[in-house]
Amino acid sequence: MAYVVTEGCIGCKYTDCVEVCPVDCFHEGPNFLVIDPQVCIDCTLCVDECPENAIVEAGEVPAAQAHFVELNARYAHVWPVIAERREPLPDAGLWSGISQKLAQLKEA
Repeated sequence: MAYVVTEGCIGCKYTDCVEVCPVDCFHEGPNFLVIDPQVCIDCTLCVDECPENAIVEAGEVPAAQAHFVELNARYAHVWPVIAERREPLPDAGLWSGISQKLAQLKEA
């Protein structure tokens, strides 16, 4: 089962996870990353790299964030692949640890 980027990434967009992914399954939106579930090979390398602990195995996503499974699959077909580490968003520190950020998700 693939891994999923959850709410903790919104507004932060740290890309340490991207750097270790052997199959380039991450896609980049304006203020959030997603994982393409059809490309993810469940290697778990990205999990420990996320400073926000926002990457979770799809079967273990908390019930309150279950919609992120579908959201990752949907945006993986819209947003471009990101294969290299970049700086986090300028105000990432302000969003770190904040919950219930779904309304802040920018689609384009």
